Amino acid sequence: MSTDTGIHAPSRARLPVSSLRTDRWWVPQVLTIVGLSIFVIYATTRIFLQRDYWVAEYNYLTPFYSPCMSVACVEGSAHFGRFLPDHSLIPYAAISMPILLLFRLTCYYYRKAYYRSFWLAPPACAVPEPHERYTGETRFPLILQNLHRYFFYFAAAIVVINTYDMLLAFRTADGEFGLGLGNVILLVNVIMLWAYTLSCHSCRHVMGGRLKNFSKNPVRYWMWTKISALNTRHMEFAWISLGTLMLVDLYVMLVASGAITDLRFIG
Repeated sequence: MSTDTGIHAPSRARLPVSSLRTDRWWVPQVLTIVGLSIFVIYATTRIFLQRDYWVAEYNYLTPFYSPCMSVACVEGSAHFGRFLPDHSLIPYAAISMPILLLFRLTCYYYRKAYYRSFWLAPPACAVPEPHERYTGETRFPLILQNLHRYFFYFAAAIVVINTYDMLLAFRTADGEFGLGLGNVILLVNVIMLWAYTLSCHSCRHVMGGRLKNFSKNPVRYWMWTKISALNTRHMEFAWISLGTLMLVDLYVMLVASGAITDLRFIG
């Protein structure tokens, strides 16, 4: 008995090619690999660099180090206390970074993105995958994808902290109101982080996924419709928020290191 599967299964028509697609279906996968690889390499480098993350004069704190909880955190940058040990292998934001990583790693859009690009399961619609077996998300470690809804709650809390950091940055070291280019970048980043987080499929389910009668829950129905509208652009928000995270971190790093000075509008 033949054990061939997929496109080589006995019941499949014998075709001279593995796929009838003639378009450049592989382009999105290549761009995904490049984009995610750039972010992972940059973020990993910055997280373990452990410097140039705080501008005391303007209260700028990069999200990659928020909340900063290491005993080695620069004075003023630790808004919620310093209690983590100082070690080169322990990021200053060792609590928040794993949460955000797991939130994005289990995100429904990102699953599609890296399954198709890195795992080729499948690489594209109507294009066969190279794997002989398919078990879906029923085995370890992919079964952990089902925890995404819980990571959403923790990730939302981290975005609240990022929002607090952004608001705090409108106060200079002298206690006066200040506005600079850094504030604008921090604000845009927080907006995009909220857009990505709130457009999450799990957030949409929380708003109205368990309701049996929308007419009896008008407020939640209204919230569900708004989240549903955001959800249609979840992929865009996922990529834009990755870009704004790198942008704000790069800007804070350049200002903190003295490579550039912050463009000030007020204060």
